[in-house]
Amino acid sequence: MSMRHTVKVRGGAAAAVVAVLALALAGCGGGDKPKARDVQSTSSPQPQGNASGATPTGGGSPAPAQVLASVNGESGMTLVINSVQRDAGGFLTVNGQIKNGGSEAFAGTSAWRGIELKGSGESVAGATLVDKAGKKRYYVLRDTESRCLCTTGISSVAAGQSVVFFAQFPAPPASTTEVEFSLPTFASATVKISG
Repeated sequence: MSMRHTVKVRGGAAAAVVAVLALALAGCGGGDKPKARDVQSTSSPQPQGNASGATPTGGGSPAPAQVLASVNGESGMTLVINSVQRDAGGFLTVNGQIKNGGSEAFAGTSAWRGIELKGSGESVAGATLVDKAGKKRYYVLRDTESRCLCTTGISSVAAGQSVVFFAQFPAPPASTTEVEFSLPTFASATVKISG
C-alpha cells in the first residue's frame, strides 16, 4: 500500500468517526429539551417555592385552576393533581400541589421519597403510576446520577401552605388513557392522561 493510499483510508475512517459522533451527539442533544439531570433546576413544570419547597397559598405564583383529582392524606394534608401530560420524549409528567389544611406543620415528608439513595434528601420520588388496563406499575424516572426527575427539597409543609410538585414517569402505551397516581401517606387518585 502506498503512503498516499494509507492516508486516504485513515482520512476516510476519521470522517466516518466524525459523522457517527455528530449523529450521536445530535441524538443526545434533544434540541431545546434540557438534559435529564437539569430537569429539576431548569424546566420544573411548576414555580419553585422557598428552600423548604413550600409556597404560601396566598403568595407567589397563582395556583393552576384545573383540578383533575384531589385526595386526602394524614394530618389534614391534601394532594391535588393539576395535569398529567405526555411529553414528546416518551415521558409522562404529573403536576400538582400538596396542601397542608391542618393547624400544625407537617414533617412526615420522608415517607414521600420512596427508596431514595442515602443522603439524597426529601422528594416525591416515592410516587407511582399504575396502568390497570396494561397491568403495569411505573416508578419516577432517575437521571444518570440516580437523582429523581421530580420535586426535591421538601422537608416540611407549614400549616396553611402548599407545595407545588412534579414527577416524571415513563409514558404508558398510547392506548392507555388513565392511570392511578399514588404517593405514600395519601389515598390513590385515578386521573386521565392528556396529550
